[in-house]
Amino acid sequence: MKAIVTGGAGFIGSHLVDELLLKGTEVHVIDNLNSGISSNLNPGAKLYNIDICSPQAKSLIKEISPDAVFHLAAQADVGRSIKNPSEDAKVNIDGTINLLEGCVEASVGKFIFSSTSAVYGNIQQDTITEKEPTIPSSFYGLSKLVAENYIKLFSELFGLPFTILRYANVYGPRQKPKGDGGVVSVFLERLKVNEPIQIHGDGEQTRDFIFVKDVVSANIAALNNADGMTLQISTGKSISINYLLESLTTIHKQPILREMVPSRTGDIKHSCLSNELAKKHLNWHPLIPLKEGLHHAYIQSI
Repeated sequence: MKAIVTGGAGFIGSHLVDELLLKGTEVHVIDNLNSGISSNLNPGAKLYNIDICSPQAKSLIKEISPDAVFHLAAQADVGRSIKNPSEDAKVNIDGTINLLEGCVEASVGKFIFSSTSAVYGNIQQDTITEKEPTIPSSFYGLSKLVAENYIKLFSELFGLPFTILRYANVYGPRQKPKGDGGVVSVFLERLKVNEPIQIHGDGEQTRDFIFVKDVVSANIAALNNADGMTLQISTGKSISINYLLESLTTIHKQPILREMVPSRTGDIKHSCLSNELAKKHLNWHPLIPLKEGLHHAYIQSI
């Protein structure tokens, strides 16, 4: 099997590349290295240092003619999307369309898209299902939602098979310490340099934290399952930022200094995703408990 992974030198993408190679897949990576790091990339994969918005990216898909395209490359910073919505739209919408056009021309077998819980915005729901209304509160969430709709319409008009995976808060080794989505790596970076950890708001905002290897296994499962579906990849467990910090304190085995700072524009107060449909249609379930995953991430960061 041949696969293209966009963003394959990034956090989630590089772990996905590792797993695909273990399964004997021929892996090609499209990554402009703006946020990806070449040292993350397994040498068994072939790297093409090009932008997903470029004509070269579309031509490459036709040239390689892969069985599957895993599209992970994105502008994924909520704050950056609010400061520069046009850049966010160019990468997340225009870049996706460019890849979809290449996939249709190359008759790609499956397009697997990495989306986000940010498409729901500040929905007041204890546990969010895929049936909830999508009302993004950031341009990042909006651009990913628009990309999802383009994927669905491309499938309807041109017969391109797809699966859309909406991730909860992914964490683990190789994650960059930035943004709300990277809160675990941000905290670990602060511990590494012995600086206070900033808590935005009261710290009672909640997230659904899922370990990166569980996300990778969901992508692999989507190769042969859940055609035409949008599924949430999560643990289904709600964890407050304060609890997360307490768990890190146990692992760190030393007191951790906290600094309370104001909430950020566009931040979501609570986010917990049901994973029932993913478990049913992907024959998948998350395996790594929070404290075990935090321990892996902590060991890698020090």
